[in-house]
Amino acid sequence: MTQTVADRSPTQEGRITKVAGPLVVAKGMPGARMYEMVRVGEQGLFGEIIEVRGDRYAIQVYEETEGLGPGEKAVPTGQALSVELGPGLIRSIYDGVQRPLDALRAEYGDYVVRGARKPALDRTKRWHFVPKVKRGDHVEVGDILGTVRETTLVEHRIMVPFGVRGTVEAIEEKEATVEEPVVRLRTDEGESLELTMMQHCPVRQAREVAEKVSPEAPLVTGQRVVDMFFPIAKGGTAAVPGPFGSGKTVVQHQLAKWCDADIIVYVGCGERGNEMTDVLMELPELKDPKSGEPLMHRTVLIANTSNMPVAAREASVFTGITIAEYFRDMGYDVALMADSTSRWAEAMREISGRLEEMPGEEGYPAYLGSRIASFYERSGRVVALGSDKRRASLSIIGAVSPPGGDLSEPVVQATLRVVKVFWSLDDKLAFQRHFPAINWLTSYSLYQGTVDAWANKEIAPNWSDERRLAMATLQREADLEEIVRLVGLDALSEGERLVLDVAKRIREDFLHQNAFNDVDTYTPLAMQHKMLHLIMDYYGLAQKAFERGVPLTKIVEQPALDEISRAKLVPASEMAELDALDARLRQEIEALTAE
Repeated sequence: MTQTVADRSPTQEGRITKVAGPLVVAKGMPGARMYEMVRVGEQGLFGEIIEVRGDRYAIQVYEETEGLGPGEKAVPTGQALSVELGPGLIRSIYDGVQRPLDALRAEYGDYVVRGARKPALDRTKRWHFVPKVKRGDHVEVGDILGTVRETTLVEHRIMVPFGVRGTVEAIEEKEATVEEPVVRLRTDEGESLELTMMQHCPVRQAREVAEKVSPEAPLVTGQRVVDMFFPIAKGGTAAVPGPFGSGKTVVQHQLAKWCDADIIVYVGCGERGNEMTDVLMELPELKDPKSGEPLMHRTVLIANTSNMPVAAREASVFTGITIAEYFRDMGYDVALMADSTSRWAEAMREISGRLEEMPGEEGYPAYLGSRIASFYERSGRVVALGSDKRRASLSIIGAVSPPGGDLSEPVVQATLRVVKVFWSLDDKLAFQRHFPAINWLTSYSLYQGTVDAWANKEIAPNWSDERRLAMATLQREADLEEIVRLVGLDALSEGERLVLDVAKRIREDFLHQNAFNDVDTYTPLAMQHKMLHLIMDYYGLAQKAFERGVPLTKIVEQPALDEISRAKLVPASEMAELDALDARLRQEIEALTAE
Protein backbone atom coordinates (compact mmCIF):
# COMPACT_ATOMS: atom_id res chain seq x y z
CA MET A 1 0.00 0.00 0.00
CA THR A 2 1.38 3.40 -0.93
CA GLN A 3 1.67 5.62 2.10
CA THR A 4 1.28 9.40 2.15
CA VAL A 5 4.66 9.68 3.84
CA ALA A 6 7.07 6.81 3.38
CA ASP A 7 8.75 5.32 6.45
CA ARG A 8 12.15 6.90 6.56
CA SER A 9 14.68 8.41 8.92
CA PRO A 10 13.59 11.69 10.51
CA THR A 11 15.10 14.85 9.05
CA GLN A 12 16.97 17.41 11.17
CA GLU A 13 14.97 19.34 13.74
CA GLY A 14 13.77 22.82 12.88
CA ARG A 15 12.78 25.89 14.90
CA ILE A 16 9.38 27.46 15.46
CA THR A 17 8.98 30.92 13.97
CA LYS A 18 5.28 31.57 14.60
CA VAL A 19 2.44 30.28 16.78
CA ALA A 20 -1.20 31.09 15.88
CA GLY A 21 -3.54 28.97 17.99
CA PRO A 22 -3.29 25.36 16.82
CA LEU A 23 -1.17 26.41 13.82
CA VAL A 24 2.60 26.46 14.27
CA VAL A 25 5.05 27.58 11.58
CA ALA A 26 8.58 26.17 11.60
CA LYS A 27 11.71 26.47 9.47
CA GLY A 28 14.87 24.45 9.01
CA MET A 29 13.43 20.97 8.28
CA PRO A 30 14.74 20.16 4.77
CA GLY A 31 13.22 16.98 3.38
CA ALA A 32 10.09 17.12 5.56
CA ARG A 33 6.92 16.32 3.60
CA MET A 34 3.20 16.99 3.59
CA TYR A 35 1.26 15.11 6.30
CA GLU A 36 4.44 14.10 8.13
CA MET A 37 4.10 13.98 11.92
CA VAL A 38 6.16 16.47 13.92
CA ARG A 39 6.88 16.84 17.65
CA VAL A 40 6.92 20.52 18.59
CA GLY A 41 8.19 22.30 21.70
CA GLU A 42 9.92 20.96 24.77
CA GLN A 43 6.86 18.85 25.64
CA GLY A 44 6.87 17.18 22.22
CA LEU A 45 3.32 18.18 21.25
CA PHE A 46 1.75 16.12 18.50
CA GLY A 47 1.42 17.88 15.09
CA GLU A 48 1.14 17.26 11.35
CA ILE A 49 2.57 19.23 8.41
CA ILE A 50 -0.38 20.58 6.37
CA GLU A 51 1.41 23.15 4.17
CA VAL A 52 4.91 23.52 2.72
CA ARG A 53 6.11 26.81 1.20
CA GLY A 54 9.81 26.67 0.50
CA ASP A 55 11.49 26.34 3.89
CA ARG A 56 8.30 27.31 5.72
CA TYR A 57 6.33 24.40 7.21
CA ALA A 58 2.83 24.94 8.61
CA ILE A 59 2.10 22.39 11.33
CA GLN A 60 -1.39 21.61 12.62
CA VAL A 61 -0.94 20.79 16.34
CA TYR A 62 -3.40 18.37 17.93
CA GLU A 63 -2.85 19.65 21.47
CA GLU A 64 -3.14 22.99 23.23
CA THR A 65 -0.28 25.31 22.18
CA GLU A 66 -0.52 27.67 25.17
CA GLY A 67 2.99 28.61 26.32
CA LEU A 68 4.61 27.55 23.05
CA GLY A 69 6.79 30.25 21.47
CA PRO A 70 9.23 31.04 18.64
CA GLY A 71 12.65 29.46 18.91
CA GLU A 72 11.49 26.15 20.31
CA LYS A 73 12.28 22.98 18.39
CA ALA A 74 10.14 21.12 15.83
CA VAL A 75 11.26 17.54 15.24
CA PRO A 76 9.96 15.61 12.18
CA THR A 77 9.33 11.91 12.85
CA GLY A 78 9.49 10.60 9.28
CA GLN A 79 6.04 9.01 9.72
CA ALA A 80 2.53 9.83 8.53
CA LEU A 81 -0.37 10.19 10.95
CA SER A 82 -1.11 6.52 11.58
CA VAL A 83 -3.14 4.29 13.84
CA GLU A 84 -2.20 1.06 15.59
CA LEU A 85 -4.39 -1.85 14.54
CA GLY A 86 -4.57 -5.12 16.41
CA PRO A 87 -6.20 -6.93 19.35
CA GLY A 88 -7.38 -4.52 22.04
CA LEU A 89 -9.29 -2.06 19.84
CA ILE A 90 -12.75 -3.30 20.84
CA ARG A 91 -14.11 -1.70 24.05
CA SER A 92 -11.40 0.99 23.85
CA ILE A 93 -12.04 4.72 24.18
CA TYR A 94 -9.57 6.89 22.24
CA ASP A 95 -9.11 10.58 21.63
CA GLY A 96 -8.83 11.97 18.09
CA VAL A 97 -5.23 10.80 17.60
CA GLN A 98 -5.80 7.34 19.13
CA ARG A 99 -4.45 7.98 22.59
CA PRO A 100 -6.22 5.59 25.03
CA LEU A 101 -8.19 7.82 27.39
CA ASP A 102 -8.55 5.13 30.07
CA ALA A 103 -4.77 4.68 30.25
CA LEU A 104 -4.17 8.45 30.26
CA ARG A 105 -6.70 8.93 33.05
CA ALA A 106 -5.05 6.25 35.16
CA GLU A 107 -1.66 7.97 34.83
CA TYR A 108 -2.47 11.68 34.57
CA GLY A 109 -5.95 12.15 36.07
CA ASP A 110 -9.25 13.34 34.63
CA TYR A 111 -7.75 15.82 32.14
CA VAL A 112 -5.42 15.01 29.26
CA VAL A 113 -1.98 16.46 29.98
CA ARG A 114 -0.21 18.13 27.06
CA GLY A 115 2.45 15.94 25.52
CA ALA A 116 1.07 12.81 27.19
CA ARG A 117 2.01 9.67 25.30
CA LYS A 118 0.57 6.20 25.62
CA PRO A 119 0.48 3.43 23.01
CA ALA A 120 -2.97 2.82 21.59
CA LEU A 121 -2.73 -0.94 22.14
CA ASP A 122 -1.78 -2.46 25.50
CA ARG A 123 1.77 -3.77 25.23
CA THR A 124 1.51 -6.01 28.32
CA LYS A 125 -1.70 -7.94 27.71
CA ARG A 126 -1.23 -11.41 26.30
CA TRP A 127 -3.64 -12.75 23.67
CA HIS A 128 -4.29 -16.37 22.72
CA PHE A 129 -3.30 -16.69 19.06
CA VAL A 130 -4.88 -19.59 17.12
CA PRO A 131 -3.29 -20.30 13.68
CA LYS A 132 -5.47 -20.61 10.58
CA VAL A 133 -2.63 -21.49 8.20
CA LYS A 134 0.17 -24.03 8.52
CA ARG A 135 3.83 -24.25 7.74
CA GLY A 136 4.48 -24.35 3.99
CA ASP A 137 1.33 -22.43 3.03
CA HIS A 138 1.76 -19.53 0.65
CA VAL A 139 -0.05 -16.39 1.84
CA GLU A 140 -0.67 -12.99 0.31
CA VAL A 141 -1.95 -9.59 1.42
CA GLY A 142 -5.20 -9.88 3.39
CA ASP A 143 -5.02 -13.62 4.09
CA ILE A 144 -5.99 -14.55 7.65
CA LEU A 145 -3.00 -15.98 9.50
CA GLY A 146 -4.81 -16.68 12.76
CA THR A 147 -7.45 -15.46 15.17
CA VAL A 148 -7.71 -14.02 18.66
CA ARG A 149 -10.91 -14.06 20.71
CA GLU A 150 -11.00 -10.35 21.56
CA THR A 151 -14.47 -10.31 23.19
CA THR A 152 -17.40 -12.71 23.37
CA LEU A 153 -18.79 -11.06 20.21
CA VAL A 154 -15.64 -10.35 18.18
CA GLU A 155 -13.09 -12.75 16.78
CA HIS A 156 -10.08 -10.65 15.83
CA ARG A 157 -8.57 -11.91 12.58
CA ILE A 158 -4.85 -11.36 12.16
CA MET A 159 -4.21 -10.56 8.49
CA VAL A 160 -1.12 -10.45 6.30
CA PRO A 161 -0.17 -6.72 6.18
CA PHE A 162 0.06 -4.66 2.98
CA GLY A 163 3.12 -5.23 0.84
CA VAL A 164 3.84 -8.72 2.22
CA ARG A 165 3.46 -12.13 0.55
CA GLY A 166 5.41 -15.31 1.01
CA THR A 167 5.54 -18.84 2.48
CA VAL A 168 4.90 -19.64 6.15
CA GLU A 169 8.11 -20.89 7.78
CA ALA A 170 6.93 -21.06 11.39
CA ILE A 171 3.58 -20.62 13.15
CA GLU A 172 2.14 -22.05 16.35
CA GLU A 173 -0.69 -21.59 18.82
CA LYS A 174 0.64 -19.41 21.63
CA GLU A 175 0.05 -16.61 24.12
CA ALA A 176 1.66 -13.37 22.92
CA THR A 177 1.55 -9.60 23.23
CA VAL A 178 0.87 -7.45 20.17
CA GLU A 179 4.62 -6.80 19.81
CA GLU A 180 5.79 -10.42 19.91
CA PRO A 181 6.16 -12.30 16.60
CA VAL A 182 3.57 -15.01 15.95
CA VAL A 183 4.43 -15.92 12.35
CA ARG A 184 7.69 -16.17 10.38
CA LEU A 185 7.47 -15.86 6.60
CA ARG A 186 9.90 -16.41 3.78
CA THR A 187 8.88 -13.60 1.44
CA ASP A 188 8.75 -14.02 -2.33
CA GLU A 189 11.94 -11.95 -2.45
CA GLY A 190 13.72 -14.52 -0.24
CA GLU A 191 13.77 -12.45 2.95
CA SER A 192 12.86 -13.94 6.34
CA LEU A 193 10.20 -11.77 7.99
CA GLU A 194 8.60 -12.02 11.45
CA LEU A 195 5.03 -10.74 11.80
CA THR A 196 3.32 -9.57 14.98
CA MET A 197 -0.41 -9.16 15.67
CA MET A 198 -0.15 -5.37 15.29
CA GLN A 199 -0.17 -3.23 12.12
CA HIS A 200 0.33 0.49 11.55
CA CYS A 201 -1.81 2.17 8.91
CA PRO A 202 -1.84 5.81 7.69
CA VAL A 203 -5.26 7.37 8.17
CA ARG A 204 -5.53 9.76 5.23
CA GLN A 205 -5.57 7.10 2.55
CA ALA A 206 -8.29 4.47 2.14
CA ARG A 207 -7.24 0.85 2.72
CA GLU A 208 -7.10 -1.15 -0.49
CA VAL A 209 -9.79 -3.69 -1.41
CA ALA A 210 -10.05 -6.26 -4.18
CA GLU A 211 -13.38 -4.92 -5.51
CA LYS A 212 -16.33 -2.72 -4.60
CA VAL A 213 -19.75 -4.31 -5.18
CA SER A 214 -23.32 -3.03 -5.07
CA PRO A 215 -25.25 -3.12 -1.76
CA GLU A 216 -27.84 -5.89 -1.49
CA ALA A 217 -29.33 -5.94 2.02
CA PRO A 218 -30.51 -3.22 4.42
CA LEU A 219 -28.68 -2.14 7.54
CA VAL A 220 -31.50 -2.99 9.97
CA THR A 221 -31.77 -0.35 12.70
CA GLY A 222 -34.99 -1.26 14.48
CA GLN A 223 -36.21 2.30 13.93
CA ARG A 224 -39.48 2.04 12.01
CA VAL A 225 -39.32 5.35 10.13
CA VAL A 226 -35.83 4.42 8.92
CA ASP A 227 -36.25 0.75 8.06
CA MET A 228 -39.66 1.06 6.42
CA PHE A 229 -39.57 4.46 4.72
CA PHE A 230 -35.95 5.65 4.38
CA PRO A 231 -33.65 2.63 4.68
CA ILE A 232 -29.88 2.55 4.42
CA ALA A 233 -28.16 -0.43 2.82
CA LYS A 234 -25.16 -2.19 4.31
CA GLY A 235 -22.24 -0.32 2.79
CA GLY A 236 -24.32 2.83 2.32
CA THR A 237 -24.04 6.44 3.43
CA ALA A 238 -26.56 8.61 5.27
CA ALA A 239 -26.72 12.19 6.55
CA VAL A 240 -28.73 13.32 9.58
CA PRO A 241 -28.99 17.12 9.38
CA GLY A 242 -31.18 19.12 11.71
CA PRO A 243 -31.31 22.19 13.96
CA PHE A 244 -30.38 22.26 17.63
CA GLY A 245 -32.72 20.15 19.76
CA SER A 246 -34.14 18.07 16.91
CA GLY A 247 -32.59 14.82 18.12
CA LYS A 248 -29.52 14.22 15.89
CA THR A 249 -27.47 12.72 18.68
CA VAL A 250 -30.34 10.55 19.94
CA VAL A 251 -30.81 9.16 16.42
CA GLN A 252 -27.07 8.42 16.23
CA HIS A 253 -27.17 6.75 19.65
CA GLN A 254 -30.15 4.59 18.64
CA LEU A 255 -28.42 3.48 15.45
CA ALA A 256 -25.19 2.74 17.30
CA LYS A 257 -27.10 0.68 19.88
CA TRP A 258 -29.41 -1.31 17.64
CA CYS A 259 -28.23 -1.52 14.01
CA ASP A 260 -27.30 -5.04 12.91
CA ALA A 261 -23.68 -4.28 12.04
CA ASP A 262 -21.06 -6.61 13.52
CA ILE A 263 -18.82 -3.74 14.66
CA ILE A 264 -19.72 -0.18 15.68
CA VAL A 265 -17.22 2.70 15.51
CA TYR A 266 -18.67 5.82 17.17
CA VAL A 267 -16.81 9.09 16.55
CA GLY A 268 -17.80 12.02 18.77
CA CYS A 269 -16.33 14.90 16.77
CA GLY A 270 -16.53 18.18 18.67
CA GLU A 271 -19.74 17.28 20.51
CA ARG A 272 -20.58 18.23 24.09
CA GLY A 273 -18.89 16.14 26.74
CA ASN A 274 -22.17 15.21 28.43
CA GLU A 275 -23.42 13.60 25.20
CA MET A 276 -20.31 11.42 24.97
CA THR A 277 -20.78 10.62 28.66
CA ASP A 278 -24.27 9.30 27.85
CA VAL A 279 -22.75 6.96 25.27
CA LEU A 280 -20.02 5.81 27.66
CA MET A 281 -22.52 5.20 30.46
CA GLU A 282 -25.21 3.48 28.39
CA LEU A 283 -23.33 1.15 26.02
CA PRO A 284 -21.76 -1.07 28.75
CA GLU A 285 -25.24 -1.58 30.26
CA LEU A 286 -27.16 -2.21 27.03
CA LYS A 287 -27.55 -5.73 25.70
CA ASP A 288 -27.00 -6.70 22.08
CA PRO A 289 -30.45 -7.78 20.76
CA LYS A 290 -28.95 -10.75 18.87
CA SER A 291 -26.56 -12.16 21.48
CA GLY A 292 -27.63 -10.71 24.84
CA GLU A 293 -24.03 -9.59 25.44
CA PRO A 294 -23.09 -5.97 26.32
CA LEU A 295 -23.04 -3.77 23.21
CA MET A 296 -19.65 -2.43 24.23
CA HIS A 297 -18.22 -5.84 23.32
CA ARG A 298 -18.43 -4.87 19.62
CA THR A 299 -17.82 -1.12 19.86
CA VAL A 300 -14.88 1.27 19.48
CA LEU A 301 -15.32 4.86 20.71
CA ILE A 302 -13.41 7.91 19.47
CA ALA A 303 -14.09 10.83 21.82
CA ASN A 304 -13.06 14.30 20.71
CA THR A 305 -15.31 16.62 22.70
CA SER A 306 -15.85 20.34 22.20
CA ASN A 307 -13.37 21.28 24.95
CA MET A 308 -10.54 19.33 23.29
CA PRO A 309 -8.18 21.00 20.79
CA VAL A 310 -10.05 21.99 17.64
CA ALA A 311 -7.40 20.65 15.25
CA ALA A 312 -7.84 17.10 16.53
CA ARG A 313 -11.41 17.01 15.21
CA GLU A 314 -10.20 16.32 11.69
CA ALA A 315 -7.85 13.62 12.92
CA SER A 316 -10.68 11.94 14.89
CA VAL A 317 -12.79 11.43 11.75
CA PHE A 318 -9.95 9.81 9.81
CA THR A 319 -8.82 7.77 12.83
CA GLY A 320 -12.33 6.35 13.14
CA ILE A 321 -12.74 5.52 9.45
CA THR A 322 -9.37 3.74 9.30
CA ILE A 323 -10.23 1.55 12.31
CA ALA A 324 -13.59 0.80 10.68
CA GLU A 325 -11.90 -0.20 7.40
CA TYR A 326 -9.59 -2.55 9.31
CA PHE A 327 -12.53 -4.50 10.76
CA ARG A 328 -14.27 -4.43 7.38
CA ASP A 329 -11.20 -6.05 5.83
CA MET A 330 -11.56 -8.92 8.34
CA GLY A 331 -14.96 -9.67 6.79
CA TYR A 332 -17.23 -7.83 9.22
CA ASP A 333 -20.14 -5.50 8.48
CA VAL A 334 -19.13 -2.23 10.15
CA ALA A 335 -21.16 0.90 10.88
CA LEU A 336 -19.45 4.21 11.63
CA MET A 337 -21.36 7.05 13.34
CA ALA A 338 -19.80 10.53 13.01
CA ASP A 339 -21.34 13.15 15.29
CA SER A 340 -20.98 15.75 13.96
CA THR A 341 -19.22 16.50 10.68
CA SER A 342 -20.19 20.19 11.02
CA ARG A 343 -17.73 20.51 13.93
CA TRP A 344 -15.09 18.92 11.73
CA ALA A 345 -15.85 21.44 8.95
CA GLU A 346 -15.61 24.29 11.48
CA ALA A 347 -12.16 23.06 12.45
CA MET A 348 -11.16 23.04 8.77
CA ARG A 349 -12.44 26.61 8.47
CA GLU A 350 -10.42 27.77 11.45
CA ILE A 351 -7.19 26.15 10.27
CA SER A 352 -7.74 27.44 6.72
CA GLY A 353 -8.17 30.97 8.05
CA ARG A 354 -4.93 30.76 10.00
CA LEU A 355 -3.17 29.52 6.86
CA GLU A 356 -4.51 32.66 5.09
CA GLU A 357 -6.08 30.57 2.33
CA MET A 358 -8.64 32.09 0.01
CA PRO A 359 -12.02 31.45 1.70
CA GLY A 360 -14.95 29.85 -0.08
CA GLU A 361 -18.64 30.10 0.76
CA GLU A 362 -19.31 31.26 4.35
CA GLY A 363 -15.58 31.20 5.06
CA TYR A 364 -15.14 27.46 4.57
CA PRO A 365 -12.09 26.39 2.55
CA ALA A 366 -12.53 25.80 -1.16
CA TYR A 367 -11.70 22.11 -0.68
CA LEU A 368 -14.58 21.52 1.80
CA GLY A 369 -16.60 19.45 -0.68
CA SER A 370 -13.72 17.23 -1.75
CA ARG A 371 -12.64 16.64 1.87
CA ILE A 372 -16.16 15.59 2.90
CA ALA A 373 -16.44 13.39 -0.21
CA SER A 374 -13.10 11.71 0.56
CA PHE A 375 -14.56 10.67 3.93
CA TYR A 376 -17.94 9.31 2.76
CA GLU A 377 -16.47 7.61 -0.29
CA ARG A 378 -14.54 5.26 1.97
CA SER A 379 -17.83 3.47 2.67
CA GLY A 380 -19.11 0.58 0.57
CA ARG A 381 -19.70 -3.12 0.25
CA VAL A 382 -16.47 -4.76 -0.83
CA VAL A 383 -14.60 -7.92 -1.66
CA ALA A 384 -11.67 -7.74 0.74
CA LEU A 385 -8.11 -8.60 -0.17
CA GLY A 386 -7.19 -12.21 0.48
CA SER A 387 -7.52 -15.56 -1.25
CA ASP A 388 -10.90 -16.35 0.38
CA LYS A 389 -12.57 -13.34 -1.33
CA ARG A 390 -14.63 -12.54 1.79
CA ARG A 391 -17.33 -9.89 1.44
CA ALA A 392 -17.98 -7.17 3.99
CA SER A 393 -19.34 -3.65 4.26
CA LEU A 394 -18.69 -0.27 5.85
CA SER A 395 -21.69 2.02 6.35
CA ILE A 396 -21.23 5.69 7.31
CA ILE A 397 -23.89 7.76 9.08
CA GLY A 398 -22.90 11.38 9.65
CA ALA A 399 -24.79 13.99 11.66
CA VAL A 400 -24.71 17.58 10.37
CA SER A 401 -25.50 20.58 12.58
CA PRO A 402 -26.36 23.53 10.29
CA PRO A 403 -26.63 26.90 12.09
CA GLY A 404 -30.30 27.69 12.64
CA GLY A 405 -31.32 24.51 10.83
CA ASP A 406 -30.46 26.07 7.45
CA LEU A 407 -30.18 23.13 5.05
CA SER A 408 -28.80 25.36 2.31
CA GLU A 409 -25.54 26.01 4.17
CA PRO A 410 -22.31 24.64 2.61
CA VAL A 411 -21.63 21.63 4.87
CA VAL A 412 -25.14 20.21 4.37
CA GLN A 413 -25.04 20.77 0.62
CA ALA A 414 -21.56 19.26 0.26
CA THR A 415 -22.73 16.24 2.27
CA LEU A 416 -25.95 15.74 0.30
CA ARG A 417 -23.95 15.60 -2.93
CA VAL A 418 -22.22 12.40 -1.82
CA VAL A 419 -24.63 10.55 0.50
CA LYS A 420 -27.61 8.49 -0.66
CA VAL A 421 -29.89 8.74 2.38
CA PHE A 422 -31.20 12.01 3.80
CA TRP A 423 -32.95 11.86 7.17
CA SER A 424 -34.28 15.39 7.56
CA LEU A 425 -34.81 16.16 11.25
CA ASP A 426 -37.60 18.66 11.94
CA ASP A 427 -37.54 20.78 15.09
CA LYS A 428 -41.33 21.24 14.83
CA LEU A 429 -41.79 17.49 15.18
CA ALA A 430 -39.34 17.48 18.08
CA PHE A 431 -41.26 20.25 19.86
CA GLN A 432 -44.41 18.13 19.42
CA ARG A 433 -42.50 15.30 21.17
CA HIS A 434 -42.59 13.18 18.01
CA PHE A 435 -39.40 11.12 17.95
CA PRO A 436 -37.50 10.20 15.89
CA ALA A 437 -38.21 13.66 14.46
CA ILE A 438 -37.50 12.57 10.86
CA ASN A 439 -39.73 14.49 8.46
CA TRP A 440 -41.36 11.94 6.16
CA LEU A 441 -42.15 14.55 3.50
CA THR A 442 -38.62 15.91 3.00
CA SER A 443 -36.44 12.84 3.65
CA TYR A 444 -35.41 10.34 0.98
CA SER A 445 -33.41 7.16 0.38
CA LEU A 446 -31.81 6.13 -2.90
CA TYR A 447 -31.54 2.55 -1.61
CA GLN A 448 -35.33 2.14 -1.53
CA GLY A 449 -35.53 -0.06 -4.63
CA THR A 450 -32.74 -2.34 -3.42
CA VAL A 451 -34.24 -2.72 0.04
CA ASP A 452 -37.79 -3.22 -1.28
CA ALA A 453 -36.62 -6.08 -3.49
CA TRP A 454 -34.81 -7.67 -0.55
CA ALA A 455 -37.74 -7.20 1.88
CA ASN A 456 -40.32 -8.50 -0.59
CA LYS A 457 -38.31 -11.70 -0.77
CA GLU A 458 -37.13 -12.05 2.83
CA ILE A 459 -39.91 -10.45 4.95
CA ALA A 460 -43.25 -10.25 3.10
CA PRO A 461 -44.22 -10.17 -0.61
CA ASN A 462 -46.36 -7.04 -0.08
CA TRP A 463 -43.72 -5.05 1.83
CA SER A 464 -43.15 -2.46 -0.91
CA ASP A 465 -46.85 -2.15 -1.82
CA GLU A 466 -47.90 -1.33 1.73
CA ARG A 467 -44.98 1.04 2.22
CA ARG A 468 -45.93 2.96 -0.93
CA LEU A 469 -49.59 3.14 0.10
CA ALA A 470 -48.64 4.41 3.57
CA MET A 471 -46.35 7.08 2.11
CA ALA A 472 -49.05 8.16 -0.37
CA THR A 473 -51.48 8.47 2.55
CA LEU A 474 -49.08 10.73 4.46
CA GLN A 475 -48.57 12.91 1.39
CA ARG A 476 -52.34 13.10 0.85
CA GLU A 477 -52.72 14.17 4.50
CA ALA A 478 -50.32 17.08 3.93
CA ASP A 479 -52.45 18.26 0.98
CA LEU A 480 -55.67 17.99 2.99
CA GLU A 481 -54.21 19.87 5.96
CA GLU A 482 -53.55 22.76 3.60
CA ILE A 483 -57.27 22.81 2.73
CA VAL A 484 -58.23 22.58 6.42
CA ARG A 485 -56.03 25.58 7.24
CA LEU A 486 -57.70 27.62 4.47
CA VAL A 487 -61.40 26.72 4.79
CA GLY A 488 -61.74 24.48 7.84
CA LEU A 489 -62.41 20.79 8.55
CA ASP A 490 -66.05 21.02 7.46
CA ALA A 491 -64.93 21.41 3.84
CA LEU A 492 -63.65 17.81 3.78
CA SER A 493 -65.71 14.84 2.69
CA GLU A 494 -66.11 11.71 4.81
CA GLY A 495 -63.60 9.89 2.59
CA GLU A 496 -61.02 12.63 3.09
CA ARG A 497 -61.56 12.52 6.83
CA LEU A 498 -60.83 8.78 6.70
CA VAL A 499 -57.50 9.60 5.02
CA LEU A 500 -56.67 11.98 7.92
CA ASP A 501 -57.60 9.30 10.47
CA VAL A 502 -55.41 6.66 8.82
CA ALA A 503 -52.49 9.10 8.40
CA LYS A 504 -52.75 10.03 12.07
CA ARG A 505 -52.51 6.35 13.01
CA ILE A 506 -49.45 5.92 10.77
CA ARG A 507 -47.77 8.92 12.41
CA GLU A 508 -48.68 8.23 16.04
CA ASP A 509 -48.91 4.43 16.14
CA PHE A 510 -46.13 3.52 13.69
CA LEU A 511 -43.65 6.35 13.07
CA HIS A 512 -43.55 7.62 16.65
CA GLN A 513 -41.11 5.52 18.68
CA ASN A 514 -40.07 5.77 22.33
CA ALA A 515 -36.32 5.24 22.78
CA PHE A 516 -36.77 4.84 26.54
CA ASN A 517 -39.31 2.01 26.36
CA ASP A 518 -37.68 -1.42 26.45
CA VAL A 519 -40.10 -2.84 23.85
CA ASP A 520 -40.67 0.19 21.62
CA THR A 521 -37.00 1.18 21.33
CA TYR A 522 -36.27 -1.62 18.82
CA THR A 523 -38.68 -3.26 16.35
CA PRO A 524 -37.61 -6.20 14.15
CA LEU A 525 -38.47 -5.98 10.44
CA ALA A 526 -41.15 -8.68 10.58
CA MET A 527 -42.84 -6.85 13.46
CA GLN A 528 -42.63 -3.55 11.57
CA HIS A 529 -44.41 -5.09 8.61
CA LYS A 530 -47.20 -6.52 10.77
CA MET A 531 -47.70 -3.15 12.52
CA LEU A 532 -48.00 -1.25 9.24
CA HIS A 533 -50.11 -4.01 7.69
CA LEU A 534 -52.55 -3.70 10.59
CA ILE A 535 -53.07 0.01 9.88
CA MET A 536 -53.26 -0.35 6.10
CA ASP A 537 -55.63 -3.32 6.41
CA TYR A 538 -57.91 -1.11 8.53
CA TYR A 539 -57.72 1.52 5.76
CA GLY A 540 -58.83 -0.97 3.10
CA LEU A 541 -61.64 -2.39 5.24
CA ALA A 542 -62.85 1.09 6.23
CA GLN A 543 -62.91 2.21 2.59
CA LYS A 544 -65.07 -0.76 1.61
CA ALA A 545 -67.43 -0.19 4.55
CA PHE A 546 -67.65 3.51 3.77
CA GLU A 547 -68.46 2.77 0.11
CA ARG A 548 -71.34 0.54 1.31
CA GLY A 549 -72.84 3.40 3.30
CA VAL A 550 -71.40 2.83 6.78
CA PRO A 551 -70.86 6.24 8.47
CA LEU A 552 -67.27 7.11 9.35
CA THR A 553 -68.31 7.84 12.95
CA LYS A 554 -69.31 4.18 13.38
CA ILE A 555 -66.15 2.87 11.74
CA VAL A 556 -63.78 4.78 14.04
CA GLU A 557 -65.66 3.62 17.17
CA GLN A 558 -64.70 -0.05 16.84
CA PRO A 559 -63.01 -1.43 20.01
CA ALA A 560 -60.18 -3.10 18.06
CA LEU A 561 -58.98 0.30 16.80
CA ASP A 562 -58.01 1.29 20.34
CA GLU A 563 -55.65 -1.67 20.45
CA ILE A 564 -53.82 -0.56 17.27
CA SER A 565 -52.23 2.28 19.24
CA ARG A 566 -50.94 -0.27 21.76
CA ALA A 567 -49.48 -2.60 19.12
CA LYS A 568 -46.06 -0.93 19.40
CA LEU A 569 -45.83 -2.19 22.99
CA VAL A 570 -46.38 -5.83 22.03
CA PRO A 571 -43.05 -7.73 22.33
CA ALA A 572 -41.74 -9.28 19.13
CA SER A 573 -41.98 -12.70 20.80
CA GLU A 574 -45.78 -12.22 20.94
CA MET A 575 -46.13 -11.09 17.32
CA ALA A 576 -49.06 -13.45 16.80
CA GLU A 577 -51.19 -11.04 18.86
CA LEU A 578 -51.15 -8.63 15.90
CA ASP A 579 -52.57 -11.29 13.60
CA ALA A 580 -55.35 -11.95 16.11
CA LEU A 581 -56.02 -8.21 16.39
CA ASP A 582 -56.17 -7.89 12.59
CA ALA A 583 -58.71 -10.73 12.44
CA ARG A 584 -60.81 -9.13 15.19
CA LEU A 585 -60.73 -5.74 13.45
CA ARG A 586 -61.78 -7.34 10.15
CA GLN A 587 -64.64 -9.12 11.91
CA GLU A 588 -65.91 -5.92 13.58
CA ILE A 589 -65.89 -3.82 10.40
CA GLU A 590 -67.42 -6.58 8.27
CA ALA A 591 -70.19 -6.87 10.87
CA LEU A 592 -70.91 -3.15 10.36
CA THR A 593 -71.23 -3.72 6.62
CA ALA A 594 -73.65 -6.59 7.18
CA GLU A 595 -76.03 -4.51 9.30
